[in-house]
Amino acid sequence: MDSLSPTERSERMGRIRATDSKPELIVRKLVFSMDFRYRLHGRKLPGRPDLVFPGRKKVIFVHGCFWHRHTECALARLPKSRLDFWGPKLEGNRLRDQRVLHELDAMGWRSLVVWECELKDKGALSTRIREFLEERRTTK
Repeated sequence: MDSLSPTERSERMGRIRATDSKPELIVRKLVFSMDFRYRLHGRKLPGRPDLVFPGRKKVIFVHGCFWHRHTECALARLPKSRLDFWGPKLEGNRLRDQRVLHELDAMGWRSLVVWECELKDKGALSTRIREFLEERRTTK
């Protein structure tokens, strides 16, 4: 059973931001400090990526571990109540993310997913992002 009333739960869930979340702002600040410039929330691209690097044809998604079902992550645990609602909702998010990544790849865009839990080690994250952005695409 939920510890909050439906009204309280609705109010709390309404506070969750789709853009400009704390994890996203941390990644944006990190990328900017590495002297990479980007566009925000590419409306013309599938999934509206959080950071878009048009000249490089690369995008970065910043995903919350809970909402996007980060495999084997403690933050991705299922809620204890309303599993009939949350199970399909969260699985739908995961499947949509997979579809979006395939669509971007088919369009010639390279994608990087940064997970909320990866923000703990900014050094490793910085290295991972730099390698992704500086990597040259090889032609087949």
